[in-house]
Amino acid sequence: FAELCRAAQGQAGSHSAPTLGLALALIRDAHWSALTPAAPLRYWRMLEVGSGDALMTSPLRIDERVLHYLTGLRYPDESLTGYVEPLLPDDASSGLSQQRLLGDMAAAWGSDQQRWPVLQLSGNDAFGQRRLAAQAIAGSGLHPYLMRAESLPLPAGELTVLTRLWEREAIFSNAGLVLEWRDAGDTDAGRRQTIERFIETVRSPLVVCSDGCGRYPQREVVNFELSRVQADEQRSLWHRALGDWAPKLNGQLNQLVAQFDVGEQTIQSVCRQLRCQHGDTLPDADDLQQRLWSECRQQLRPSLDTLAQRIPIKAGWDDLVLPSRQLDTLRDIAVQARQRARVYEEWGFAEKSARGLGISALFSGPSGTGKTLAAEVVAGALQLDLYRIDLSQVVSKYIGETEKNLKRIFDAAEGGSAVLLFDEADALFGKRSEVKESHDRYANIEVSYLLQRIELFRGLAILTTNLKESLDEAFMRRIRFAVHFPFPAADQRVAIWQRVFPAQTPTRGLATERLAQLNITGGNIRNIALYAAFLAAEEGCAVGMEQLLRAARAEYAKLEKPLSDAEVKGWI
Repeated sequence: FAELCRAAQGQAGSHSAPTLGLALALIRDAHWSALTPAAPLRYWRMLEVGSGDALMTSPLRIDERVLHYLTGLRYPDESLTGYVEPLLPDDASSGLSQQRLLGDMAAAWGSDQQRWPVLQLSGNDAFGQRRLAAQAIAGSGLHPYLMRAESLPLPAGELTVLTRLWEREAIFSNAGLVLEWRDAGDTDAGRRQTIERFIETVRSPLVVCSDGCGRYPQREVVNFELSRVQADEQRSLWHRALGDWAPKLNGQLNQLVAQFDVGEQTIQSVCRQLRCQHGDTLPDADDLQQRLWSECRQQLRPSLDTLAQRIPIKAGWDDLVLPSRQLDTLRDIAVQARQRARVYEEWGFAEKSARGLGISALFSGPSGTGKTLAAEVVAGALQLDLYRIDLSQVVSKYIGETEKNLKRIFDAAEGGSAVLLFDEADALFGKRSEVKESHDRYANIEVSYLLQRIELFRGLAILTTNLKESLDEAFMRRIRFAVHFPFPAADQRVAIWQRVFPAQTPTRGLATERLAQLNITGGNIRNIALYAAFLAAEEGCAVGMEQLLRAARAEYAKLEKPLSDAEVKGWI
């Protein structure tokens, strides 16, 4: 072929490929306009015009993907590797709400498939969005492909080439594209412009899956929202995934659905994990329910572990030393969190209003009085994880960043596997001042946003503060429970001393009545007990009053507080 090209062009040894001049000479009614940059042959990268001394002597080469297509070989374009991948549609039947959504998406594309408006699917269930988008594309007779928005090249020239290569591939492969854009609100300006430019310029069937709705003035866009899977649909998904194990659970499956708001991907993953552990052995109902509960917690942890500190739960109700009124309120908090689904969903209270359905509590009192311990006990009673969020670290000086940080936390916690403990609420919830400057206005917006998310949160949110008086009345009206943790009285300090040492710790001659003479909080008592235990371990003896006296002096020195003779009278 190379020799023929040279001979045909009368330039032996110079051109081994056909040129534009040769094409014009050999093809009847040929016109140079067919190879202008905007013409289909060049726009779709079907023919490439190489460099030459002049346009007429420039070599023409066919793109390899085009050659494969013309010869009947259905290989995907290698130049798209790393950008797109085939997406297999799931044949499993969807829930009723998703079936309706699929019907609406099909209607949006309709029979006139020349327009192909962008379908924008928003929501927090990434797996569910991808699955639904693939089904919508497959339902239109197309092959679904997946592209992640973060993979798009930033240089404008590279983006244009990628866009045209994909458009060509969509025609060759009869394909539609699912573009996943997660954390769209956190995307920097440069990348956001790149993604938006791709959405506005690409001319192929496109479904954008993101956590919010974007605006693309240059394209016709139809918005859809994939809302959370309803309780009855979740039950159906659990039954399908559990198979022959499902009847064993009886009504216990309702408790699982009431607590954990999970999608199909999590449900399938939980059940696969259990079957790997048990094989074909059928566990009893209580063991199965407990393992499902525990596995749901495990599956939902990764999304929160990067945003907050998970506090290991070891304490129980017996470890709390508080007045009876405070203890009763804490138990009521646990009751409302446990029975939330029954009262709101089954008994219809949620139908009255969507606001105020979250369970919120404010724990106030001096440092060391047991606020975090109480949160740990409540979370343990609910068999949920406890995550501590330091609000002083969440609050940002940059406008809008505080809300973004809070949104990430609440979105990650919506699965229902955790109790959220917002520590140092004073950092955000101080008395809101009159708006005298823009900073005051944005501070009030941050407070309002957090209160709104707490009210809509499907779980339990606890806030702690050392200064309840710094919180305004408007804030307090939107908090369901308020528990004050007082400085412990003498009899309460005795009880704390009686419980502070683990059963394995060797002790001798401890006089808890005299130890309670120290006018300190439970947190200080624990510090002293731990300090004394290290002293005794080093000395090779049991913990006694001598070690506790040294530990008390060290704790008071740390507090810059004098240790009076009356407080340690009769110790040794």
